Amino acid sequence: MDIESELYKQNPWWDRKIEEKSIPREIYLSEIFRSIKSKEIIFLTGLRRIGKTTILMQTINQILTNKTRPEDILFIRLDSFNLLEYSIHQLVEEYRKIHKKSVSDFFYLFLDEVTSRDNFEQELKSLYDNENIKIICSSSIATMMRDKKALLTGRTRTIEVMPLNFQEFLQFKGVKVSKADKAKLESYFKDYLRIGGIPYYVLTEDRAYLNELVESIVYKDVIAYHKISGEKAVKELFVLLCQRVGKPMSYNKLAELLKISVNSVKRYVGYFEKAYLFYIVDRYSKSINEGVTSPKKIYIGDVGIKNIITEFKDLGASYENLVFLKIKDENPNYYLENSIEIDFITKDSLIEAKYNLELNKKQLEAFNAVKSKKKIIANGYKFFLD
Repeated sequence: MDIESELYKQNPWWDRKIEEKSIPREIYLSEIFRSIKSKEIIFLTGLRRIGKTTILMQTINQILTNKTRPEDILFIRLDSFNLLEYSIHQLVEEYRKIHKKSVSDFFYLFLDEVTSRDNFEQELKSLYDNENIKIICSSSIATMMRDKKALLTGRTRTIEVMPLNFQEFLQFKGVKVSKADKAKLESYFKDYLRIGGIPYYVLTEDRAYLNELVESIVYKDVIAYHKISGEKAVKELFVLLCQRVGKPMSYNKLAELLKISVNSVKRYVGYFEKAYLFYIVDRYSKSINEGVTSPKKIYIGDVGIKNIITEFKDLGASYENLVFLKIKDENPNYYLENSIEIDFITKDSLIEAKYNLELNKKQLEAFNAVKSKKKIIANGYKFFLD
């Protein structure tokens, strides 16, 4: 197959008007468009099938709506089988031939699954330094991004695409609810606690799809990518972590249960983090040493994935997990003093997640005793409508 026909297939706007029918994810589009005029390379990262490619397509659609000429946009799906033997530079050269573009002509370059190419960072650096283009990329594996972005230091802006938030969930379900309609909001919020925020799963509730996605992330992004021979231990660890969402966990205890070394557990958990499957939260401490050595708490990238594994039982854990995902960018720790735990403490806030429950007397005393600018008891859907 020749490159030209494959590029035409991937860039249908070159020869016809296209219609983008997907639901726009405005949070990410507005973030992309804030940086669209700057030179920096935009990286969209996040869990596999969280909607990164769709957001790239929505960005292209918006650029076209803003009167950009269709031939000034090049989209390349880099993991496409028909293009694997060509470098990014060769594909860009072919594009220039097709549209008779000179080296100084500006265009937008969209690269989907950029980290599927071993030397993507050298190619991006060369394009950034020598060409008049705006580059927007996507990748599901943070490992490569973090390991290899050193060459691109100062040239990039990373946007992590998260599962749908509650307002997006309602939009994907085609629901318009006024804030006054409490019973309806409560009912949809319970659905959100169960289903989570993987876009296609929210639209279809197809359990087979989510099971296949979990298999794909655990196998492709963890076992195959890191060439792990102990496949069984990784899968068992994944299940154990799903069961321990929101609970303090000890690497030693997990190693004991799985009959593998503590170092292996730490390494595998690190791989899960790099695939955006889990996030680790340290204990709040004024001493760095104590924070590092204390048990960790773990949260999953999407509660729907947890519920597929553990069934929809522990609503409190799912709720706490959703609160974590909402405040993740504030780098929360958990707070523990005299065996009384408060879920999250950030630079400005103290937050306790209680789904339809009250704080007991000891928790309330501890909550009131901690100094913090803002104190929030997240209880029910209202926390997610702010």
